[in-house]
Amino acid sequence: MREKIKTIPKIVVDIAEKLNKAGFEAYFVGGCVRDLVLHTKPKDWDITTNAKPEDIQKLFPRSVYENKYGTVGVINDTDDETLKVVEVTPYRLESGYSDKRRPDEVRFTSNVKEDLKRRDFTINALALALPHRQAGLPREGEKDLELLDLFGGQEDLKKKIIRTVGNPDDRFNEDALRILRAIRLAAELDFDVSRETKEAIKKHASHLQEIAQERIHDEFVKIVMSNKAKFGIELTRELGVLKYVLPELEEGIGIEQNKAHKFTVWEHNLMALDHAASKGWPLEIRLAALLHDVAKPATRRWNEQKGDWTFYGHDVIGAKMAAKILARLKFSKKDIELISKLVRYHLFFSDTEVITLSAVRRMVRNVSPEHVWDLMKVRFADRVGMGRPKETPYRLRKYEAMIEEAMRAPLSVTSLKIDGSRLMELLKIQPGPKVGQILNIMFEEVLDEPEKNTKEYLEKRAVELNNLPEKELEALAKQAKDKKESIEQAEIKEIRQKWWVK
Repeated sequence: MREKIKTIPKIVVDIAEKLNKAGFEAYFVGGCVRDLVLHTKPKDWDITTNAKPEDIQKLFPRSVYENKYGTVGVINDTDDETLKVVEVTPYRLESGYSDKRRPDEVRFTSNVKEDLKRRDFTINALALALPHRQAGLPREGEKDLELLDLFGGQEDLKKKIIRTVGNPDDRFNEDALRILRAIRLAAELDFDVSRETKEAIKKHASHLQEIAQERIHDEFVKIVMSNKAKFGIELTRELGVLKYVLPELEEGIGIEQNKAHKFTVWEHNLMALDHAASKGWPLEIRLAALLHDVAKPATRRWNEQKGDWTFYGHDVIGAKMAAKILARLKFSKKDIELISKLVRYHLFFSDTEVITLSAVRRMVRNVSPEHVWDLMKVRFADRVGMGRPKETPYRLRKYEAMIEEAMRAPLSVTSLKIDGSRLMELLKIQPGPKVGQILNIMFEEVLDEPEKNTKEYLEKRAVELNNLPEKELEALAKQAKDKKESIEQAEIKEIRQKWWVK
């Protein structure tokens, strides 16, 4: 742990030192220590001490204490926006977990070892003290951080194992959410779960029914957002946990698909998620990839004529199922709307030789221009989940080009600072070809010189054009139309070259 003190934020070190100088012990504890040992940057910093809440608040007037577990939030007045509050908690003992989540009774203790015994996993039960600054210890000697490891956490980090502190039955009976946390840590760290911990998870998985969906939501999201999201979901199934979190997904196990697919529905959904995770895509895309075929088991029918399975309507039914699942897991209305929409329209892909730009525009309207590329990512994940090559196929590139073409701002006379109605009023003429001819000529001029797009200039120019002979006006209008079409074709050509398509 030598030199690790350099990676600890100054505000956190200052808090620990202030506790030490007041005669109290202070240890960094939990995930921050685990991350330091793994040479990764901690996201949170927690300090545990033998000081009582009232002692902590006396030392740190800028603090809040609004819970029954002893945790005092010390407010950080520096400019560090990532660390506004540092939690400082007295050593404590806990007993009675009638709700399988929170202790019924909390008692403070003066012994850090007693505090560490109540923690969930060995890799989270490491405690780290500032160099030789513990109360009653000499301050001379080698300046190195002092690591307290009572349960073999360092060894488990080396072996990449998630293991509970003490008896796993006791730990999961105390807090059933630890069941999901074990899986989440395994997925985040790419660790395995010890045999005895796995057996205890299987035994106590049903306790998750007693946990609030908001808490399950938090751990589930972290699993899906981990680099090993596929492994995390597979582990929830292996350990009998998935049925209490997302049972609809398990219905795809063993469900064979049509000849276009190499994998079962279950395997396909997980491979789609895996691709989304490998690309570092955001939560809504990962969830849409995981759930895009969730309705296939319910819609599967055997077609005698084709000699194959069909899944008609699984996109529509899947969107409804996804919305119901996400609502149950307490996702926001915004997330539910977007993810269910991505599931609903994930079958947009069609033969690029047949599909029209108007159909592409309708699809863009369905999901919104803001999220159309999210839909493409779900489609890519779907393709990889089918066992197809990971490189971008021509048809998908062609579709991307069509989307960009459909979203391209069209060249239109509507961008002029004068319209047909004003033109007819100004020139005292009736509706007819002449109105369009004059507008097109002026539009062509504005394309070359945008500064001419003013009401004053265009009204003056309209009068000049109106006085031209009919044949000359028609010739100028045709020239303007040809130029507009030429510019549009050049833009479309550039888009298609960008995507390497014709």
